[in-house]
Amino acid sequence: MASPSFPPFDLIRLLRTVFAPRKGERVGLLIDLDEPEDMEGMRFLEREGHDVQKLAHEHFHGRLQEGGLGELGWTGGEIYAYRKTGGSNLDLPEDLTATDGRRLRFESDIYPKHDILLCLSTYSATAPLTAAARLFGFRGATLHGINPIILSSGLAVDYEEVSRQAESMRRALTRADGFRVEFALEAGECTLEIRCDRQRAQKSHGLCRGPDPDVANLPAGEVYFVPTGAEGHFPMLYADGTLGRMHVEGGRIRRAELLRGDGTTVESHNAGLADDPMIGVLGELGFGTQELPVSGSDIQDEKILGTMHLATGRSDHLGGDLTPDRFSEARNATHDDILFSPSKTPGIRVRRVSMRREGRTIPVLEDFRPADHLLQALER
Repeated sequence: MASPSFPPFDLIRLLRTVFAPRKGERVGLLIDLDEPEDMEGMRFLEREGHDVQKLAHEHFHGRLQEGGLGELGWTGGEIYAYRKTGGSNLDLPEDLTATDGRRLRFESDIYPKHDILLCLSTYSATAPLTAAARLFGFRGATLHGINPIILSSGLAVDYEEVSRQAESMRRALTRADGFRVEFALEAGECTLEIRCDRQRAQKSHGLCRGPDPDVANLPAGEVYFVPTGAEGHFPMLYADGTLGRMHVEGGRIRRAELLRGDGTTVESHNAGLADDPMIGVLGELGFGTQELPVSGSDIQDEKILGTMHLATGRSDHLGGDLTPDRFSEARNATHDDILFSPSKTPGIRVRRVSMRREGRTIPVLEDFRPADHLLQALER
């Protein structure tokens, strides 16, 4: 499916659309660094790497300081750095560093003193910031893993239209009894049955206009469920290229089976599952809703129409009940997306995803393309 053309990235247009700014609100920016002390004097700009953080400084912090705050009617615009968490959606550390070298604390200096927080980081902070927003009353957006492609496409789109498309697709999938996902790969086929128990489908649509505290995940554009159960098998491509088959019972991965690659990778995964069973809980089933180019970063690529993703672990930020305290160790309380797409998993074919609802079985995806049920919903 060809991607449409996009207008140039315009931060002010993006923030106006997402937040509908109110005069006098104070905004702050968050980044993560291996050494937060490098925030003093912006020393990180002189270091190798830090691509996400440098984009945050150039396109967000710089633009706000050079007139953007006035255009939005906001105040503040300071940028702070916290130590990298090392995992997706792990709780944030207690403190962070300002550009003048001051050590500050999230709970006394950041959360209660800002109306808007923008987090541009290596690892997703959506879960901890969502939990904090509910306690302290701010709004925000998380934009982890951004790159030039995302700036010129997924963050350049009209989020009014993104929201409309996401709602159309949400209505087409809501109140499903469950989904059947059929995978095909060289080692054979496998099937995963996911139970949803007629829950209301949710959407990540990019609009965060209040009045309630909320945190948007940008780029946005997906419809998702928190599974109530799952049985069967699904393939997983590990970061090192190892391919495994996950055996799922009672809503969680019980063990991983090596199909191809490094056996120690699968052994390590199985050791983790035995040590802390919560890391194998299926905490999300998601479907992309947008026509976007492949960016190489899951934060955008999982939002592409025709893709689907599962996630394991923490689910409280999505309305689930798996909170960090239920893991045996804090470092295990991640929320890890498992994306299936032609670009990310070329050796894995999602042959079909079918929805069960009101006694009917309805195809929704076929070979990474939306089936008629979704196409008709998106055309309305």
